[in-house]
Amino acid sequence: MDAENKQIYGVLAEFRNPKELVDAASSVKKSGYQDFDTYAPFPIHGMEKAMGLKKSPLGWIVLGGALTGMIGALALMIWVMGYEYPMNISGKPFINFPVYIPITFELTVLLAAFATTFGMLALNKLPRLHNPLFNVERFSKASDDGFFVHIEASDDLFAEEKVKKLFQDNGATHIETVYDSE
Repeated sequence: MDAENKQIYGVLAEFRNPKELVDAASSVKKSGYQDFDTYAPFPIHGMEKAMGLKKSPLGWIVLGGALTGMIGALALMIWVMGYEYPMNISGKPFINFPVYIPITFELTVLLAAFATTFGMLALNKLPRLHNPLFNVERFSKASDDGFFVHIEASDDLFAEEKVKKLFQDNGATHIETVYDSE
């Protein structure tokens, strides 16, 4: 299938170094684009600010999982040992909090870990089995020594020529239109 019959996924631009990538991301954000991302082989200080990213809600998701584990463990143990099946063990009180600490701690950590894992997957919209960027030969450099910005065609302001011009103005070394593989 030739390029004219394929749907455009976006425009990908490569930059020489992290500073140029941060500057390009800032310029893309200032131009009003929302559906874009940057790719680099390592975290780059200041990229979140340049892209205008908000603080992640993952911390609140983890807190919710941890509190669910803690409250659930305590509630179950208090209900079972204090009310439903009270047992007199060595004359100790039916509701004995020091005994509940290890199980409460373990369930708090377990549910926080599950919340972290599944929350991260949901926030990152994973699993995604294929991304059209993987069809771009140069994009394999993103895990080694390449610095890329990609503006998706789903962005309301997307116009292929305007995006290419924006990337050229920001000093991109290579600009390529990415087509959806379907």
